[in-house]
Amino acid sequence: MSDPFVSRVGGILSGDIAVPEHEREVRFYSRVLTTGENPLWREDLMNNRGMPIIGLSPAGTETAGLPLQWMPHIMVADVAASAKRALDLGGSELMHGKDDDGKSQWAVLLDPNGAAFGIIPVVSAEDMPATDDGASGDASASVGCIAWIDLTVSGASATRDFYARVVGWSVQDVEMEDGSERYADYNMIGSDGDPAAGVCHARGVNRGLPPVWMIYLPVGDLAESLRRVRECGGKVLKTTRGADGEYAYAAVQDPVGACLALVPG
Repeated sequence: MSDPFVSRVGGILSGDIAVPEHEREVRFYSRVLTTGENPLWREDLMNNRGMPIIGLSPAGTETAGLPLQWMPHIMVADVAASAKRALDLGGSELMHGKDDDGKSQWAVLLDPNGAAFGIIPVVSAEDMPATDDGASGDASASVGCIAWIDLTVSGASATRDFYARVVGWSVQDVEMEDGSERYADYNMIGSDGDPAAGVCHARGVNRGLPPVWMIYLPVGDLAESLRRVRECGGKVLKTTRGADGEYAYAAVQDPVGACLALVPG
């Protein structure tokens, strides 16, 4: 996974969701994300440096048409052109924000599978969050962020092509195995040449995952976060462990049914 705080076409900086039972949902995420000796997230759901990376808003009249999915905000070169391409390719538009001059500022779209995502203009390098506080190494590794996103669908090849044209991603095959069969999932490559997202076939290790964009949020203590998921009314859908036996990934469902992934920070 590459640094999330990079100005690039196809980059993902933030994400949000509109939820019923808003107060309960805020309590759930506040508990689940703030694990470890040095939590990567604060109880107000900003990250540990005060950046508003994820947002939970109450479901209401203005958000009535939005599905109950975490929606990544994907940077594109031209919001209006990307929205038009999405419609031309069988997607749909849920919301479209424009300035006083009619220039597109953002849009919320559905792909042909029904997965929701937002598109925004590329955030300039000057406006990107600063992750280097003087320490050496990869500062983003110890800060709350959207570490990755991926989408698992039955028609992965067509979905790959949809996003390549709408977002401007290029594609890199990722070899996979399903029993004795080999196939390819796809890394979607941003304009800087680094992977930004994944599009996966609903088979092999990804069988059973919901056909929505899964945002990956890092936590300080994944085992404790999973305990809190269950304690607070959520569900653990799938887990994988590394060679050391520790949790390496978990797909979870929150109390109102929205799905996301948790990974070690």
